Amino acid sequence: MDAQLIRLDKVIDELGNTIEIKMWQLPEPTEDKPHGYKYSLVYVIENERIIGYDNAEGKGDHRHIRELIEPYHFISLKKLAHDFFRDIERYKRGEL
Repeated sequence: MDAQLIRLDKVIDELGNTIEIKMWQLPEPTEDKPHGYKYSLVYVIENERIIGYDNAEGKGDHRHIRELIEPYHFISLKKLAHDFFRDIERYKRGEL
């Protein structure tokens, strides 16, 4: 059984920048995805990823703030989306 897409959103914000969210539920947890989800959330300005949260194969849960990559402690999909949108707002205020 393949991963099931459970959320797919792509919107353009008020500044003309792209917000894209993809979330899948895995058929069962894996070693690098013990929570059972695969995800990619990105905030893109002029074709450049500014903020990203993902758990690409073999890399585990992590976030990108421009060139910085750091581990992310996954709690839930709801918290993941909250943290992502919080970072977008912080970026817009010049805090990131």
